[in-house]
Amino acid sequence: MLSSLQKVATFSVVSVIVGFGGIGQAIAGTLNGAGASFPAPLYQRYFAEYKKATGNTVNYNSVGSGAGIRQFIGETVDFGATDAVPTSAQRQQMKRGVVMVPTAGGAVAVVYNLPGKKVQLSRIALGKIFTGELKTWNQVDSKLPNTPIRVVVRADGSGTTDIFTSHLSAISSTFRSKIGASQDPNWGFQVLKGPKNDGVAATVKQTPGAIGYVQDTFARRNEGPNLQTAKVQNKAGQYVEPSLAEANKAISGAKFDANFVAEISDPASGYPIVGLTWLLVYQNNKNANVAKDVKALVRWILTTGQNHNTQLEYTKIPPAVAQRVIAAVNKIK
Repeated sequence: MLSSLQKVATFSVVSVIVGFGGIGQAIAGTLNGAGASFPAPLYQRYFAEYKKATGNTVNYNSVGSGAGIRQFIGETVDFGATDAVPTSAQRQQMKRGVVMVPTAGGAVAVVYNLPGKKVQLSRIALGKIFTGELKTWNQVDSKLPNTPIRVVVRADGSGTTDIFTSHLSAISSTFRSKIGASQDPNWGFQVLKGPKNDGVAATVKQTPGAIGYVQDTFARRNEGPNLQTAKVQNKAGQYVEPSLAEANKAISGAKFDANFVAEISDPASGYPIVGLTWLLVYQNNKNANVAKDVKALVRWILTTGQNHNTQLEYTKIPPAVAQRVIAAVNKIK
């Protein structure tokens, strides 16, 4: 059950469509960003509270991680956002450099449409469902009905997909060889597709026998008879539902490297499908005011802003890591 505070917090994904101009054309006190839908509920909260505190406006277009990286490379935004670590090829295209700013962590929930049925997914079953090897629900568990499994995935390049497929690649050699970790994989069998986390949740909800994956906040917002959350087996053999406490267990041991990236594709404990999300900011800005505003925004997110993470079921960035990131961002030009 959601608390009253969580119910207040479950709002629609921010999709503020703005006429983005070049970064050098940004209005003083206004920043434009685009990217991941995984943290969109949190970013809507951040940017609303930031405006109250500072008077500065941040417009954010939740278009998915792949599009966020492309817009950052194209220099049509003041910052990008992604749950997927940019590839070396993508980083080479970022001509003005990049600082990756981790803002939060969270769980990717496995959601399904089997009214009245409780589903637990072993590591073996989860891998076989998303390679198309299991065709009906009674193949997953003999207590479940002989209903066809309809797999629902993201239609767009997605950091949520990258987190999910990274976990599947870690637990299933078959998945790793056939499909692999990717923002936009070739699934190799018939799947249904939905745009962004909202679209996947809606498609699962509308499709009997469906199964898909969404950031946990979207699962909670859409939960009901036609959309429930499965328990997933972790590395320790436990069947766990996504929750803030279990996500914290999984992420607590993450080691951040010099680029503020951490590998958590198959954690030792807690809920096993978790990931981080980042802002992408330029090391070299064309506009001094934009650089100043980006620094101020990052400082706020990694200090005051972190207080909003737990309210929306996202994990916080460890304070020591946050201070390292702030120091790196303070050096941008």
